[in-house]
Amino acid sequence: MRFAEHDHRPDRAGSRVAIVGRPNVGKSTLFNRLVGRRRAIVDDTPGVTRDVREAPAQLGDLAFTLLDTAGWETAGGEALEARMRGFTERAVDAADVVLFLIDARAGILPLDEAFASWLRKRAAKVILVANKCEGRAGQQGLAEAHGLGLGEPIPVSAEHGEGLSDLHEALAKHIAPMSEEGAEEEAPDEAEAEGLGDAERAGRPLLLAIVGRPNVGKSTLLNRLVGEERVLTGPEAGITRDAIRVEWQWKGRPVRLVDTAGMRRRSRIEARLEAASVADTLDTIRLADVAVVVLDAANMAEKQDLAVAGWVIEEGRALVIAVNKTDLLADDRSAAAKAWRRLRDRLEASFAQVKDVPIVGLSALNGRGVERLMPAVFGTYEVWNRRVPTPRLNRWLREMETLHPPPLAHGRRIRLRFMTQIKTRPPTFVLSVSQPAELGDDYLRFLVNRLRDDFGLPGVPIRLTMRKPKNPYVGRAKKR
Repeated sequence: MRFAEHDHRPDRAGSRVAIVGRPNVGKSTLFNRLVGRRRAIVDDTPGVTRDVREAPAQLGDLAFTLLDTAGWETAGGEALEARMRGFTERAVDAADVVLFLIDARAGILPLDEAFASWLRKRAAKVILVANKCEGRAGQQGLAEAHGLGLGEPIPVSAEHGEGLSDLHEALAKHIAPMSEEGAEEEAPDEAEAEGLGDAERAGRPLLLAIVGRPNVGKSTLLNRLVGEERVLTGPEAGITRDAIRVEWQWKGRPVRLVDTAGMRRRSRIEARLEAASVADTLDTIRLADVAVVVLDAANMAEKQDLAVAGWVIEEGRALVIAVNKTDLLADDRSAAAKAWRRLRDRLEASFAQVKDVPIVGLSALNGRGVERLMPAVFGTYEVWNRRVPTPRLNRWLREMETLHPPPLAHGRRIRLRFMTQIKTRPPTFVLSVSQPAELGDDYLRFLVNRLRDDFGLPGVPIRLTMRKPKNPYVGRAKKR
């Protein structure tokens, strides 16, 4: 695992700062505070964070990459907590600066002392931060923190934003301030990128969300793509809780991979924490360019698989289906053929408005077939961004009107006046019609299907809306 690999770092934030500590001391709250938006799920339940989450952060004139880590625990062996601790320790080793967070209200606990003993070997880059110091409740814990042997503790309140000037002063000893050029406007985030033009969007990485039911192999697939263990995996269902972003390049093209929490049926979501994880996944789908819906080959095309794919289509995102664990089907070709046929039939029946969705069979565990995934992703991404010239579109519209005339309404033929594409991502068209209310859904479906076939728009949502042209004579006074 190589957290310090340069191709994972944002250009503006070369220094890496890791926030560490035992569970439930406020690491994710401080992470969100320094990043400037809610990127990590925060809950009173200990152990919410499990993976190492990173994002560009800024504190005054200091810019850096900030890492939120799992709570450090003393479990050993192959337990989930031990694997989480391994990720945290490797993040510490790769970081330029470590913020060791304690809960001043709770005071110094044995787990804090055990972690501090491990960190003292790296004391040159460790800053001791006492969180939850608002008011006087943290005074006792702040005094106890001096005994950890990691220098003067910095009192802060991550929730209320107090003490950040002192934290800035401590970080400035390790991180050089930004130059005037570095302080310029940074690259747009996902939400801001929606309104950008093609030229502005060219420098932004493709946002690829990996979504699906719990335990279908989403995290294993991400690790296989990047060629290293970047996110936590294991046999336990529901390991991933936050949406974890990983910067990557595929054949020189920048990609931001996002691993997401597994999505169960809404009727089964009971805990507040799971609801927050699902909401985070839905936000990720909404902001993605392409969503890879991962299915389990042993039980593909379940109702929940179709529901997840439906959310992707509803949000207008480009969709690729990845059927994982296909090595389990290798022994029974007849059963495999039947399963693939059932999947295609269910997709066609459920999503008639999005035909020919790319389907890639693979095994994330052994890597078989994974090389076919990214060509399918970039292929559907290019279709999703395709624009049809207006003159060509209207010549096509005249042909459609001749080939399949619109229906009659009140004894008169409905006229298709004009058509234009108003946006891409997904391809969106406006049709000017003499009587929009009378045209009917069947005729609109005919036009959408022919648009898809004639202009090469397979596998992506197509949006077609109607409007009635304005009467140029309305409101004019009659000449006498």
